[in-house]
This record gives sequence, C-alpha cells and structure tokens, in this order.
Amino acid sequence: MNILILGSGGREHSLAWAIKQNPKCDNIFVAPGNAGIAQIAKCISVDILNATQIVNTVKEYNIDFVLIGPEAPLAEGVSDILKREGILTLGPSKASSQLETSKKFTKEICDASGAPTAEYRSFDSLEPALAYVETKGAPLVVKADGLAAGKGVIVATDIEMAISAVHEIFSGSFGNAGASVVIEEFMEGEEASLFVLVDGETILPIGTAQDHKRVGDGDTGLNTGGMGAYSPAPILNEEVLKKTVERIIRPTMREMVRRGMPFTGVLYAGLMIKESDPRLVEYNVRFGDPECQVLMMRLGGQILDALLSTAKGKLSDVKINWANDHSITVVMASNGYPGSYETGTEIVGLANLPSDSNFMCFHAGTVEKNGKVLANGGRVLNITARAETLIKAQKNAYEMIETIDWSEGFYRKDIGWRAL
Repeated sequence: MNILILGSGGREHSLAWAIKQNPKCDNIFVAPGNAGIAQIAKCISVDILNATQIVNTVKEYNIDFVLIGPEAPLAEGVSDILKREGILTLGPSKASSQLETSKKFTKEICDASGAPTAEYRSFDSLEPALAYVETKGAPLVVKADGLAAGKGVIVATDIEMAISAVHEIFSGSFGNAGASVVIEEFMEGEEASLFVLVDGETILPIGTAQDHKRVGDGDTGLNTGGMGAYSPAPILNEEVLKKTVERIIRPTMREMVRRGMPFTGVLYAGLMIKESDPRLVEYNVRFGDPECQVLMMRLGGQILDALLSTAKGKLSDVKINWANDHSITVVMASNGYPGSYETGTEIVGLANLPSDSNFMCFHAGTVEKNGKVLANGGRVLNITARAETLIKAQKNAYEMIETIDWSEGFYRKDIGWRAL
C-alpha cells in the first residue's frame, strides 16, 4: 500500500514510524513532514487545508490510504471531500469534528446523552459572561469555544483571574476561536486520556496516557500543547476504562448517530477522575500530541491494521495485542515557549541517538538546511523511550536528552511524576 499522512509534527513522525513497520506498507508519504520524518518517508510540499491539492497528490503518487493527523484539516472538511472522491481516508467528517472544534457543541451532546461532565454556561458576549463569573465565584475554568492550539483554556483560581480570562478571549487573542466562551466549574481529581477508534458503531480502546500540559516542573506555569506524556496511565485502570466507555463514550456516539453525524476515526477523551469516577473534560477527534508518540511506541505496526479497519467500517474484526510495557516522551521546546521564541537555532547530537523499538527521537518543529537540523517551532523534539517499567523508560529518555546539544531549548525534568 501507498500511504499518505497529513501533518508535520511529532504525532505524524510517530505514526509514520509505526506504520512503516507493517508489511502492508510499501511506501509512506507525509505532507508536509519535517526533518525527522524525511529520514523515513517521502515528504511532499502540500497545503493540508487544500483538499484539491491533496486529491491531486493522491492521484500523482497512487495513494491507497490517507491518514489525517492534525485537527485543522478536519475542521475544514478535508475528510469529507476525500471520501466523496472515493479515497479511503481516516478522519471524521466536518460535522462530527465539532466534538473538538466547538466546546459548546460537546457540552450540548453531553447534556443530551447524559455523559458526566462539568457544569457550564456558554456566552457570545462579554457582559453576561462577566456577570456569570461574579455570581459563580472561583475557581472556574474559562475556555475559548473553538480551536486554539491547546492554549485557549485558563484555569482561574480567583475572580480577578477569571475576569481577565474572559476579557482576553473576547479581545481576539485566540482569533475566531474566541467568538464565544465556555465557563465551567473547576473539577477536582486527576486528568488522564483514553484513546479509542470508532467506525460509527464499534468502539475499540487503543490505549491510555497522561499528558503534562503546564510548561514548568511540578505542573506550574502556562498551559502548552503538551510538554510530555506517558502510557499507560495507572489511574485509568480496567474499572475506570469500562465506566468511561459505558457512561461517556458510548452515549456520545449514540447521540452523534441520532443527529445524523456518526463518528468515524480516532476519538480522544480527556478525563477528570476522582474516586474512580470519570467525567469528561473535552474530546479531541484525532491522536493527541505528544500522547500519540507514547502510544505508537507501544503499538508498533499493528496500528495500521486497526486504522484501515476503522476507515473501512470493519473495526469489530480488530483486536489490539498489548505487551506489558511502558513508554514515556519528553518534549524539548524552544526557549520562550509557549510565548515568543526564536527559530533557526541549530540542534547538534541527534545522529548519536539510538533509533529502534525502545528508543526514538520524534521530530516536531524541525527543518533541515545545508545538512543541519534547525529548530522551526515551539515544541521541537519528542525524546521517547519504552521499557518494562516506567521508571526505566523515564531514565532512558533523560539519558538520551543528555547527548543533545541545544542551548536554545528546554524541557521539563519531571515527566511521569504522577505515576512514579
């Protein structure tokens, strides 16, 4: 098979790496890719929001299967257009992608299906939102309704912070994502993520993970797209996983079918778990980043069979084979991230890193120029290790980092701390 992956981050690098291990994969193409992906796949310069360009690429390279990595093409309806052209594609429709692209939509689905989530109100203008904040008090969680690259969520510990967050969102800081705001109760507990495949009817769990959103050690500082992750997440044990599927995911999927927008693709449920009871924080309609990296290290080549079966509506035929292992990834980011940062800085020492089923450096924001690997984004590298215990995987990942020479970058020193 010839396979095309849309995207350019660590998520897409790890997907390409895992899929390449499956004997069904003859050739793998990634659009647009990055410096690391170029070492294992052919990178193509394509605008992944332009469905016409993608269709032409599929024809030019005789692509058999398209996998959409990030959320932006899904929000633009790229999946719908590819499927209408008869191209086997993994990715939900634009309509069902609202589970990620609109927090208000997701809350309404939860209301209709009875899925447990935080109490909330949504607002399209400033003054009523501010009045609600004054009435409810703090702590609160203030969210831009639309896509904001993982940064449109403010956990407000006091009234002043909540008021400031509402002003910030309505001021246009998050673009169109901030046209409306969702204000939620602050849920106590421990966060974790469950990933499932859905083909409209069948639901198949494919792994658990825990992300580290805050920029600083000890979960301090600003929210980011994710500074590291590990899998499995101990708090998401069999009991909690079963409750999550039966109380949250299955009712959601039924409601989506009832509304005429059945979901097909990867569904990522962000959960808050307290005393073994999960509540939904949010949905994403694709693999998380950096959670995908730790899942791919554990799943390997079998992920291609599962993704193909999902796209074909034959997910009931699939069984995931798990090893008794653990995986961890540590994000190396450009100094200043998630604020302003410099690009074009050289990263030295990557050629000395091991590269196998237990040790991988997945590239996120990199570019190759004149034989040098340069930083080209906020989150730049995902140093990933797999071992029989989490503590050994953690040790291996941090030892890999020590061989990298990049003074313009930083990383958290405590990835995996909750489990350990």
